Amino acid sequence: MKILVVGSGGREHAILRTLQKNSLSAAELFCAPGNSGIAQSFSCAPIKVTDVSALADFAEESKIDLTIVGGEAALAAGIANEFAARRLLVAAPTREAARLESSKIFAKDFMTRHHIPTARYRTANSVDEVRRILERGEFGSEDAPVVVKADGLAAGKGVVLARSRGEAMQAAANLLKTSAGEESKCVVLEETLAGHEVSLLLFTDGRDYKLMPAARDHKRIGENDTGANTGGMGAITSASVLDEKTKNRVVREVVEPTLEGARAEGFEFRGVLYVGLMLTTEGARVLEYNVRFGDPEAQAILIRLRSDLAETFDAVARGRLSSVSVEWSEEASACVVLAARGYPEQPEMDARIEGLESADSSDTNVEVFHAGTARDGEGNWIVAGGRVLNVTGVGATLDEALRRCYRRIEGINWEGMQYRRDIGSFGKSELDGKS
Repeated sequence: MKILVVGSGGREHAILRTLQKNSLSAAELFCAPGNSGIAQSFSCAPIKVTDVSALADFAEESKIDLTIVGGEAALAAGIANEFAARRLLVAAPTREAARLESSKIFAKDFMTRHHIPTARYRTANSVDEVRRILERGEFGSEDAPVVVKADGLAAGKGVVLARSRGEAMQAAANLLKTSAGEESKCVVLEETLAGHEVSLLLFTDGRDYKLMPAARDHKRIGENDTGANTGGMGAITSASVLDEKTKNRVVREVVEPTLEGARAEGFEFRGVLYVGLMLTTEGARVLEYNVRFGDPEAQAILIRLRSDLAETFDAVARGRLSSVSVEWSEEASACVVLAARGYPEQPEMDARIEGLESADSSDTNVEVFHAGTARDGEGNWIVAGGRVLNVTGVGATLDEALRRCYRRIEGINWEGMQYRRDIGSFGKSELDGKS
């Protein structure tokens, strides 16, 4: 079986490693475009993730049996539509279904139409309109916090928790200026929710679904959840993340109505659905949808998979998910992101990475996934991205998984390396800071 994974980060490296380890039958694995770390073990094709026509050409020429899509950009560009038109098997939602992530406004309106619990919101297409909404007191007093979100894709950085009206208007101005949304230049204003954030992911063929272990991620660059939003600085999974009673309620009130709503609106959802939740005192509220694996949630989740990932994605693509079993270990897991100095604003490139080769060969309960690395002219590993490496481990307890990650990190170093030392620790109250 020939499998193509589309993407170039740590998430895609984790998907490929899981396919390699967990596939019951031998699979020939490809990645487009991949990265230097991925290229150590897998065949890479230098094709942009948004060039869906070239990706389909490659799949045809290479006789790819199944394509798995890692990130949102390819999905928003319509890779599933292009592959379906050519009768190529792909486990991914269509461009229409991908609007659940590519447009925050579409997603919020979708939730409203299908009575899916979410934060109260308004939309605006100018700073003046933002000012008018806030001055009417729709989100509280002048000093009340409000969440401002870009409508379109923003690489995990399109959310600002504004602490005042002035901050909200400035955030709206910045997001309107840099928004990646193609359909409109709008922002979403949301009430601020207090509680604990949880990410619940699932495989689905549009009708049947298989839940993954619930995860919690750390979006802020600084410890104690301070500083700028990032694409993600770490993630955990453990039994304590989401209790069974709450999970069952989320399935009943969110997961099933989302899949039913998608079918009702004519875009049956196939692929990985990510539901970002805030667990409030009044119940779970949906913060966002993603239409693919999160990064670094994928790394923390997939290291616990015990069944055949290739078989699962094949069943997703063919609409036969009910015929396969998806099994997970009872362990806890953690992923700690090692980032370049200056990330997320202006990451510094080309620093030489020390200790990576020896780190890769030690504890079998820990894996190091490459996200932003390259080789220099002498064959040394160097920094080539904002998020550089993802150190991921499992253990009988979360503390054990974290200890294994941080022990591995002690052997890796480069000038300016930064990471959070508090992954797995959360305050008593968390405000909505998701992207």
